[in-house]
Amino acid sequence: LGEDAAVIDGVDGKAESSDLEPFNEDWMHKYRGQTRLVLRPASTEHVSGILRYCNESMLAVVPQGGNTGLVGGSVPVFDEIVVSMARMNRIHSFDDASGTLVLDAGCVLEVADQFLAERGHIFPLDLGAKGSCHVGGNVATNAGGLRLLRYGSLHGSVLGMEAVLPDGTVMDDLCTLRKNNTGYDLKQLLIGAEGTIGIITKLAVQCPQRSPAVNVAFFGIESYEKAQRAFREAKAQLSEILSAFELMDAKSQQLVHAVRGEKGPLEGEHPFYCLIETSGSNGDHDYEKLEKFLEDVMTNDVVADGVVAQDATQIKSLWSWRESVPECIGHWGGVYKYDVSIPLADMYTIVDDVKARVDEAGLLGDTDEFPVLGVIGYGH
Repeated sequence: LGEDAAVIDGVDGKAESSDLEPFNEDWMHKYRGQTRLVLRPASTEHVSGILRYCNESMLAVVPQGGNTGLVGGSVPVFDEIVVSMARMNRIHSFDDASGTLVLDAGCVLEVADQFLAERGHIFPLDLGAKGSCHVGGNVATNAGGLRLLRYGSLHGSVLGMEAVLPDGTVMDDLCTLRKNNTGYDLKQLLIGAEGTIGIITKLAVQCPQRSPAVNVAFFGIESYEKAQRAFREAKAQLSEILSAFELMDAKSQQLVHAVRGEKGPLEGEHPFYCLIETSGSNGDHDYEKLEKFLEDVMTNDVVADGVVAQDATQIKSLWSWRESVPECIGHWGGVYKYDVSIPLADMYTIVDDVKARVDEAGLLGDTDEFPVLGVIGYGH
């Protein structure tokens, strides 16, 4: 690997077991491996050398980014060699005319978004784990995130990719053009493949301009059917400025309240809550449209109660009631959390079905000590 490649070696006591623990266990403490060797390449050439040697020697490897996944895909099953991408974290270039960002797979999502914010642009993905997750891992898992409604999946935002195949071959498809209709679109095979086809090392991403005017509304709804009606009305009345529509059930918000000890945005309790964000170019115009939308859905008994953020502080506060859910659900112990895709009409039925099975099995139940344990649903 050369002198520049860092190695954490647990063989023969060369590294403390504590040095290897973060690489052997996922952040929710559900999955654990027994790797005794972590390689931290600093370049594509290092990654190529690692995979070539491991392929020839029949050694198993597992690529690892920020290790923020929820299903154990980034930790060893047994004692595979971990290839950590943390040192490959350079931002190589940004074209403010086209909005094309070229960066290493090991760049932290929040760092990339802050870099773009200083240049009036935005990364087309936002996650609760943005302070730790790597963009390479985001692409490898085809993460959806809070900006999915506005910018779609990463299949459409990734323009080009450099990746290393299992035998060490470097696949250079780092195209930076939005229009590229020549040949096979090989990068699409690696988006969502979770490192099984190759290790992503560099990316070219289409990054839209950051909207200067952002507004947020938070409201309570009495049924999932009415939540769907509110979504349809939001798309019709807010159209091109609608950038997010998040659904949370009552139990998810009770949990956040119990952990944070803060008063919720609305008086009273409701079976469901929704958060709407608009992003446009005219703050006053967008705020007026959002207020009119909220007035309309409340007048027509679609929404029971609602509030519109008055400033940036309130926007951040309202978003925190949605973004805090993933963090708060682990406050009292282990969590089984799944990111599933279900047709909109049936989206919440999975919560009811899982709750019925859990109750039937006698696995969980409300108690005085843990008042918010159970099955919850939230998402976009």
